Amino acid sequence: MQSLTFNFLKLLIRFQFPTVEKINCNQLAQLLLDSAKPRPLLLDARSQAEYGVSHIETAVRIDRLTPDLATLSTISKDRPIVVYCAVGYRSAKLAQQLNEAGMKCIYNLSGGIFQWANEGRPIFQDKHPTQLVHPYNAIWGKLLKATHHAQEW
Repeated sequence: MQSLTFNFLKLLIRFQFPTVEKINCNQLAQLLLDSAKPRPLLLDARSQAEYGVSHIETAVRIDRLTPDLATLSTISKDRPIVVYCAVGYRSAKLAQQLNEAGMKCIYNLSGGIFQWANEGRPIFQDKHPTQLVHPYNAIWGKLLKATHHAQEW
């Protein structure tokens, strides 16, 4: 059921944000390991509470409602920027804003941190490995394996 729901959401996101380039978890994992390519800047578009529970290593939280575009404009044009959220909707919206602001090499992580964690990929809280992810809410949290649910949210 989870994969069917995820696939439906990915289709919905692609339909709603057709100009946003996507990257899947496998592609991102390979990019993070490839020392021959510029390391991507990871932007976490979730709330401070969600980010505080866990995030992908080296990710920087960005306020999706009022992103600091001036800071991002100093990033090398060759450096890819990967934006993610819980499942990919909020980050797709932010990626679209960044594209419209003229930024290049912007990607949305398809499936977000939920799929990243569900696939057993590393997540961190304050530079320490963790297995827990903020489930966003009771409904969206159903897309996250129960073993990854943070208890206090």
